[in-house]
Amino acid sequence: MTVRVAIVIPIYNHKDEIGATVARLTPHGLPIFIVDDGSDEATQAVLAELAARSSTLVSLLRLPVNGGKGAAVMAGLKAAHGAGFTHALQIDADGQHDAADVPRFLDAARAAPDAIVLGRPVYDESVPKARLYGRYLTHVWVWIETLSFAIPDSMCGFRLYPLEPACALIDAVALPTRMDFDIEILVRLSWRALRFVTIPTRVTYAPGGLSHFDVVRDNVRISKSHTRLVAGMLARLPILLARKVLPRGSEAASGSVTAGRWWRIAERGSRTGMRLLALSCRLFGMRATRLWLHPIVAYFLVTGRAARLESHRYFARLQEVSPAGTTPSPNWRTAYRHMLAFAEAGLDKLAAWTGRVAQDDVAFDDPSAFDALAASGKGALVIGAHLGNLEMSRALAVRGAHAKVTAVVYTEHARRFNSVLAGAHRDFASRMVEVADFGPEAAMLMQQRIDAGELLVIVGDRVPAHEAGRVTQAPFLGADASFAQGPYVLAHALGCPVYLLFCLKERGRYRLYFEPFAERIHLPRRERSTHLAAHARRYAQRLEYYCRKAPFQWFNFFDFWARQNGGADGRR
Repeated sequence: MTVRVAIVIPIYNHKDEIGATVARLTPHGLPIFIVDDGSDEATQAVLAELAARSSTLVSLLRLPVNGGKGAAVMAGLKAAHGAGFTHALQIDADGQHDAADVPRFLDAARAAPDAIVLGRPVYDESVPKARLYGRYLTHVWVWIETLSFAIPDSMCGFRLYPLEPACALIDAVALPTRMDFDIEILVRLSWRALRFVTIPTRVTYAPGGLSHFDVVRDNVRISKSHTRLVAGMLARLPILLARKVLPRGSEAASGSVTAGRWWRIAERGSRTGMRLLALSCRLFGMRATRLWLHPIVAYFLVTGRAARLESHRYFARLQEVSPAGTTPSPNWRTAYRHMLAFAEAGLDKLAAWTGRVAQDDVAFDDPSAFDALAASGKGALVIGAHLGNLEMSRALAVRGAHAKVTAVVYTEHARRFNSVLAGAHRDFASRMVEVADFGPEAAMLMQQRIDAGELLVIVGDRVPAHEAGRVTQAPFLGADASFAQGPYVLAHALGCPVYLLFCLKERGRYRLYFEPFAERIHLPRRERSTHLAAHARRYAQRLEYYCRKAPFQWFNFFDFWARQNGGADGRR
């Protein structure tokens, strides 16, 4: 995107300062729109002379009566947009802002053209202390109204707007026209999911400088604005929470992601949003928090095109290999149920690690294999899947001290959610091993755990970021799919028993399916690929069986059947 920036200066009776302000801005070579907000005759004369002297850069707009700073800024933004500019840099006329920082704002706009670039004031001793401390009350309200800390200072008049979304908001909403404008436009743009970039910038107050801030009237206006914004935040709360909790990333939003590139999707959601759900669990309980998931998932269903299409793809395949009438058809309702099951699984993980799931809520379908392994005191490799909720068994094992269960997780994924779970229980991090690849170093680390009698739980239906080439094709739901070789290579190196584990939610409770897979896995050098393929096929068969058993609980929302070289199997 080509960034074309103009400067917008609202002015009301600052005739003594405007000349110096324009002089400091002129070296940057940007067109300047000065908006005269009904100034007196003396100021009008100064502005007319300035515009005539600098006609190549300065355009003068005159509002017939004083409408307020907000009215002047909006007129300037619309004029710049109408003249073909993509961005507008707002700066006050009174010389408080450091014009030397203009290049920094421009660089930030070029790096993130869709973001609003905000000045974060760095004050010197000239700042009035009452003004300085009074701003913080507004800052707190803005953080509440946006459910974020992305706007550290909403009152600084030194900022750069992307004009398309700013003017769309101006046309759609009756924004305030006085000093409360600077605050409200940022909050409402935040509600529209715009990003913010902040730049520290020096702000000075000239002795005896002219201020149009009316302590009584403008504070009343700002208070009324915050009242409107808090009400607006509450009305939008499900959507705002959805944006916090659910993923967003360029690849996830724009189209399907191949199995070989799933780790590059930005982990969806912020720590703030996830912690809000965790806080809701503590304050209001699981049942009330679970109600929030419905509007959140509905929002994601509408906006998450890529995940919705992958859900449709999965159910279409499942339907083709299942008896007629036994599997739901791929449609919007099915995708909603699929995504809701995913959201509920995440909430259940929080519940498990915070002690809100009883031991009786998780039971083995057949405990004999697990009991025999536990009695032997041996360590084992346990292969699971992104099916159901493996975290439930790990959390309850830690809390009940029945077995030492350690998860082997891929470094590139779910760091934010894992950080929330780590805050829920002190043993979470100690019962997790992060790996980027299944190399010798990882194997040595895990051998120590096996020798100590631990159960290492790893998923077999995803490929680590650095193992994109080490996969084996196996038939799964009617077509070949890529399965990681890592679990079987690791089992060969560890020389330990291997089991499969699936934890499915059935009738509101979790049922564990724990079954032997191999007493030992051997990979002879000459027949290595043949043995790997055989193990992958057996795993894929069991995964398919449990997908049919619980179709809504397999949570790989990317093209699992895509080839590792980026091509798919031709089916879209």
